[in-house]
Amino acid sequence: MICPGSGCKSAPRGFERAGVGYAKKADRDVMELRLDNRALLLAVLIAALAYSGFATAQSAAPAPDDTQFNVEQLFATMCGFCHSSGGRAAGRGPQLMNTQRDDDFLRNRIKNGKEGAMPAFGESFSDAQIDEIVKYIRALKPREG
Repeated sequence: MICPGSGCKSAPRGFERAGVGYAKKADRDVMELRLDNRALLLAVLIAALAYSGFATAQSAAPAPDDTQFNVEQLFATMCGFCHSSGGRAAGRGPQLMNTQRDDDFLRNRIKNGKEGAMPAFGESFSDAQIDEIVKYIRALKPREG
């Protein structure tokens, strides 16, 4: 390739290997671009890690075992999005009032969830708290009015 005038962006073929200084500026430019790409990649990686840490921090933290909690309020905030009307009606998840499932099934489902359908809450609630949630489900009655 012949490079007419000063408008040429790359060295003529063979000059790079011959050690002629023509390609050195281009090599530096490429190296700077690669370093810029690495800096950008590092910034994106840091932002992604920070976001994932934030998302993890937003998950429910385990409540102490000795703390009393309002099961109805907990159900409304944590479960009510999928189990409508406090579990009395089907929503995204099934109706829980009058469920035919046994207590062990309910405990297991609350604790371990169901892939693609329900998140696991085993790390968010103690076994005693999960038992309280099961009792709440068993006590559900139609709302009056």
